[in-house]
Amino acid sequence: MIKKGIFYTSILLIVAFISSGFKPYNSQIISGFRVDENEELLYVFPSQNIIDYVTLRVPYTGKYFIGYKEAIAHKESQGKYRKINTLGYLGKYQFGVETLKSIGIHDSIGFLNSPRLQEKAFVVLLSKNKYELRNYIDYFEGKIVDGVKITESGILAAAHLGGTGSVKRFLNSNGEKKCKDDYGTSVKTYLRDFGGFETSRIQAIKNARVN
Repeated sequence: MIKKGIFYTSILLIVAFISSGFKPYNSQIISGFRVDENEELLYVFPSQNIIDYVTLRVPYTGKYFIGYKEAIAHKESQGKYRKINTLGYLGKYQFGVETLKSIGIHDSIGFLNSPRLQEKAFVVLLSKNKYELRNYIDYFEGKIVDGVKITESGILAAAHLGGTGSVKRFLNSNGEKKCKDDYGTSVKTYLRDFGGFETSRIQAIKNARVN
């Protein structure tokens, strides 16, 4: 009996010794793979803070507002804040000088050099256009016009392209009036391509201005 006990004890000791060889003697934690609980995870979007989007450099294809905003920016300027096109439209979202004045921005050079101001101006113009088109959004949303399903985000994008008047003419004519910008891009295209995004949190504000 004693011999059996010694035998089994020896086996257990041998197994324990061999197993210890698979454990690192001085294991280290690589700090690059740790996330402090107080660190902010900047890749979590959408955010209610507009400033979070200013330095974002990764493509985003979702249907949240950040996806909407970046999709329009790519179409307008390839996302370039200092872009000036041949017609004099400015910035990431290609604002005209008169449109800037309508939302309270009179320094076009300062606007061109301020990504933060451009991001804010985009949201303010959406708010202004949403107020002016609120009745059209209520009436046409979900309807099919000239083969395009009408959504709030599509209406607001089309208004950014051609102004609220162009959107009204297109919808009032049931798509018969083909409103286009100077480069030939149509209101219908923006209604289609930018439909279905999340824009419900944009407030409809009469005469919205950049503070």
